[in-house]
Amino acid sequence: MTDTTHTDTPAPTFSDFGLHPSILQAVAETGYTTPTPIQAQAMPMVMDGRDVMGAAQTGTGKTAAFTLPILHRLMQFANTSASPARHPVRALILTPTRELADQVADSVTTYAKFTPLRSTVVFGGVDIGPQRDALRRGCEILIATPGRLLDHVEQKNVNLSQVGILVLDEADRMLDMGFLPDLDRIVRLLPAKRQGLLFSATFSNEIRKLGRSYLSNPAEIEVAARNATADTVTQIAYPLAGSDKRAAVVHLVKSRGFNQVIVFSNTKIGTSRLARELVRDGVKAESIHGDKSQLDRMKALDAFKAGELEVLVATDVAARGLDVAGVPCVINYDLPYNAEDYVHRIGRTGRAGNTGEAIAFFTPEEERYLLDIEKLIKTKIPRGQLALSPSSRRSPSGRGDRRGYVSSAAPSKPVDEFFYKPYVPAPNAGETEASRRAKPAAPASKKSVGILLGGR
Repeated sequence: MTDTTHTDTPAPTFSDFGLHPSILQAVAETGYTTPTPIQAQAMPMVMDGRDVMGAAQTGTGKTAAFTLPILHRLMQFANTSASPARHPVRALILTPTRELADQVADSVTTYAKFTPLRSTVVFGGVDIGPQRDALRRGCEILIATPGRLLDHVEQKNVNLSQVGILVLDEADRMLDMGFLPDLDRIVRLLPAKRQGLLFSATFSNEIRKLGRSYLSNPAEIEVAARNATADTVTQIAYPLAGSDKRAAVVHLVKSRGFNQVIVFSNTKIGTSRLARELVRDGVKAESIHGDKSQLDRMKALDAFKAGELEVLVATDVAARGLDVAGVPCVINYDLPYNAEDYVHRIGRTGRAGNTGEAIAFFTPEEERYLLDIEKLIKTKIPRGQLALSPSSRRSPSGRGDRRGYVSSAAPSKPVDEFFYKPYVPAPNAGETEASRRAKPAAPASKKSVGILLGGR
């Protein structure tokens, strides 16, 4: 027998980075032992205090890549004092959506559970009172959406003068023009000397250039081809008439036994309407979008995570950062106008090494969006065909698609017997228009005043 010598370098573990023992204890409790590529490359640089711009596929652990080293760096300030003055905000993590802020906050709480470090999350759509009270008690780590953070700044609930670390999570969206005014206002409140961290799955050249203006000599990390989709996700696109899209969702969910499927729509109205129609089709569905209250959005997400829903219909508020274990499939009911959003959408499946499927529907008018996506990800998405039965195409109301498309299925028969009776002409149907005009009008009967007053 011949002995074989393996010369491969052993995979690093979290203990190899020199993390504080209290943080390592929390990591071990989660069951993670081997860091992902983005974690292995980014964590040492963040722990050294360098600015970092990190790009990695969705579902590869970017949140832990900056959370763990931040906690390690802040342990030098950890204390058990009850005084808020001993717990100033030292790390600020900004996210574009409420759902992502809440999720990042959960990760920070998990990894900091054995440390005295405090964290707080603030976002809009909920009562500002409890957030104000939490901020006034003091916290070293603040996770926030920009708008709500500025609300607290104006109310003097928070002081950002001691922030030493700024994180932009989903940085490409944070640097989008819609967020830039708020972001600029926040940055002006921070110390000039600070560490900056930008993480996202997609970075265009323009966003990279803009991102560097917030950083100082950043280390740029890419653990995969730029804007690449995860290898664990199988992609396919189906050409459909617009009136067949809803039927296709029902067909896929029922025929393949899908549960916990995320269906992305481009509009808030379309998202709500599709969820209602799916419910009428016998599919357990709920919707989330920007016009819903934060309480309703959180209830829908909790039900989805608990496996109580077959389908979650969502706008792009759920495209970034939403981490639900075991989502088998993502369906693009509408192709996104921005090709980068496709990468984030399908990243909700195939996470943490699991496999997933990304399905896209497109009409002839939408094919140009599909071509833009293929150009971005540098991959040809296979086309397929869905065989839908005529009965499945009928809308829940039986009147065809509500957006103006006519269903190919026969409409349901009216139940009113009036529609089956033979035509019977009215008694005066033989009169001509001239004869009717020639007839003197019958004088209107006058009621006496006595009768009007109740007499006989």
